[in-house]
Amino acid sequence: MSQTVPQKQQIPVPGYPEKTFCGELLSTGSEWVVDATGCDPERLAQQPVLQSLCDAIIADNRLNVIGSPQWHTFPSPGGVTGLYLLSESHLACHSFPEHQLLTVNLYCCRDHADWDWTSQLERRFGATDVVLRKMDRGIPPSGDSVSSGDVA
Repeated sequence: MSQTVPQKQQIPVPGYPEKTFCGELLSTGSEWVVDATGCDPERLAQQPVLQSLCDAIIADNRLNVIGSPQWHTFPSPGGVTGLYLLSESHLACHSFPEHQLLTVNLYCCRDHADWDWTSQLERRFGATDVVLRKMDRGIPPSGDSVSSGDVA
């Protein structure tokens, strides 16, 4: 059975071409999954510090926020969770002061320069180790499904 590839997005996004191929995929963007460890627990517990990080990611990558960001601060020793809905997709961050851990997820449907996650997280939070995973998202041009492992 053949499937068709969507022809256009429902909501146009500035700078996003109708069809962008990345290797063997019809690209729907890239996702950055970032884990920073060894972070300063006090800074991880402060919403304004995390908000400043998210604001820099958005400004530096020329992303467009839809509505208002949502923030939640957990009781001590918990951290902070932030979520931004973007016209390009979403940005989320979660801090875990009790584990000296900051996690960030950015999914963006248009290409942009890679952001300097490591130096930013070292400078802002004192991170001693930053693990960055970038995944190209999309579907094969033929519309066939691709499986790279078990699905739960």
